Amino acid sequence: MSKVRIELNRAGVGQLLKSDEVKNFIAAEANRRAQGLGDGYGTDTYKAGTRVIASIFTESPEAAKENMENNTLLKAVSTSS
Repeated sequence: MSKVRIELNRAGVGQLLKSDEVKNFIAAEANRRAQGLGDGYGTDTYKAGTRVIASIFTESPEAAKENMENNTLLKAVSTSS
C-alpha cells in the first residue's frame, strides 16, 4: 500500500474562507436558521480577519425573552439540520 500525503495550500485555504462564495453560503445558512425561529430574530454576516462570520441575534424583546427561557439561539445553531 502506498502512503498518500496531502499538503494544504495555506494561502489558498485562507482565500477560500474569506471568499464571496463562502460568505453567500454562510449568510444563506444563517438566514435559513433565523427564519426557522420565527419573528424577532435577525442575522449579520461579515468578513473578519481570517474568515467569514455570521451571527443570529434577537431583535425584539419577545424574542429575547423566548431565547432566555428556551435557549432558542443555541438550539438553532447546535442542530445540523
